[in-house]
Amino acid sequence: MKPLQTAQVIAAVHHLPSLPAVVVELLESVDREDVNAEALADKIALDQALAARALKVANSPFYGLQSKVATIQDATVILGLRQVRSLVTAAAVTGAFSFSSASWFDPRRFWQHCVGVALCARALAAEVGLSEDGAFTAGLLHDIGRLVLVTCFPEEYRQVALYRKKHDCYPLTAERDILGLDHATVGKALAERWRFAPAIQEAVALHHAPDEVTGDSLAGIVHVADVMAHALDLCPRDDELVPALSSVAWNRLGITWPRFKELLVEVEDQFEDVCAALNI
Repeated sequence: MKPLQTAQVIAAVHHLPSLPAVVVELLESVDREDVNAEALADKIALDQALAARALKVANSPFYGLQSKVATIQDATVILGLRQVRSLVTAAAVTGAFSFSSASWFDPRRFWQHCVGVALCARALAAEVGLSEDGAFTAGLLHDIGRLVLVTCFPEEYRQVALYRKKHDCYPLTAERDILGLDHATVGKALAERWRFAPAIQEAVALHHAPDEVTGDSLAGIVHVADVMAHALDLCPRDDELVPALSSVAWNRLGITWPRFKELLVEVEDQFEDVCAALNI
């Protein structure tokens, strides 16, 4: 099969639907503090379908609120903008792609894995003092490039799935061998197109190459979170392979193994509630 060209991928990305304007604004503001929470809440509320999905997440057992939240404005007051930003993004992105009924790709399993990575990233960020909502968002979006490939190049990506099964290799290896590029490269193009915050763009592009970034970064956290999610086997499959853990990314976190094991249990307890709230 002829390898994909970068220009093909970029052209495909530009033909994908754009996210709602308010979600783009939320993603741009992940690493900013000068955000008018009230104004953003009002904008989210104007998109009734998105607001309804977000409120379902806010009222899920994951957040453990004592009383039901009826409006996005109330959710922002009670949970804070950071929490609302991550749950609205989750609600928007998980509904942004449509797929054929191809048996070789299971969108439900895909999003379940992404939710698992998002929860792991959020837990790790809390331990090391980085943005929890930024980490959750980066974890949720880390494999977004795979969705571009499945949506825009379905036959090519079917060959990737067949190659992976035949050679029992990592998806990244199969993508590079068949397509000549990988989902991280494609994800970077989409992250730029959808104007993600720079930290999120970096995490999407480098979650398989965390040694290329310096210091604490969301890319390193998402890398470790990805390994965690696979190790937890949250979405069981016969050909599951746990990615190799970068010692550089792990050592930067400075988390002890006993505490790490506790975080695994916490994520496992949260996983089903979040998936149910997002209808995945």
